[in-house]
Amino acid sequence: MPEKHRRQNRRRTGADYEKAAGYYLEQLGYEVLQYNYRCRSGEIDIVARDGEYLVFCEVKYRSDGEKGSPLEAVDARKQRTLYQCARCYLAEHRIGDFPCRFDVIGIEGTKIIQIRNAFFG
Repeated sequence: MPEKHRRQNRRRTGADYEKAAGYYLEQLGYEVLQYNYRCRSGEIDIVARDGEYLVFCEVKYRSDGEKGSPLEAVDARKQRTLYQCARCYLAEHRIGDFPCRFDVIGIEGTKIIQIRNAFFG
């Protein structure tokens, strides 16, 4: 399969799992505000509201444990990128003093694991 098709398939798969994660969050009472927020610094998979918190979510999927836990894929570099994107989101939407947090949602096979407050910006 040509590289272009592999990238498109990965993007489509990622979007499907991001929607599944969004549905999972909605079942917990979150309001999904935006999928795939992009800025010059990178991308945030899901921006949601959980009560008084604005939540920036990174979604990681693994079909099995062969490549490690999906939660392990959010390393320090990715955390910095998410923090920078969150700052852009807040500035772009003119959101001032509002409590925020970063959650990571790992999907392995059909199992969904959420880590609330996974790291601090």
